[in-house]
Amino acid sequence: MQSRRRHVYYALMGACLLLIVLAWNVVRLWSVPAAVVMSLVAMVIPPVAAIVANRRGPDDPWWDDPSVSRRVPGPRRPRQPRSR
Repeated sequence: MQSRRRHVYYALMGACLLLIVLAWNVVRLWSVPAAVVMSLVAMVIPPVAAIVANRRGPDDPWWDDPSVSRRVPGPRRPRQPRSR
């Protein structure tokens, strides 16, 4: 599940870079307002990509989930001297 989220994250970030590069190297020659709109759309993509990448999947354990048993270390017992 994590690899799918990573692929979606990279796809969104690639789309963001593509939008910025196209907006200011190609589209601005014909329409500056369209380039600005493309940049505004690209500005929204990185937070969305971070949310998608950090979203918990249905099988992922969560830090405060009581149903997931974690091994909690108990008190340490003193070592017994070795007999030779």
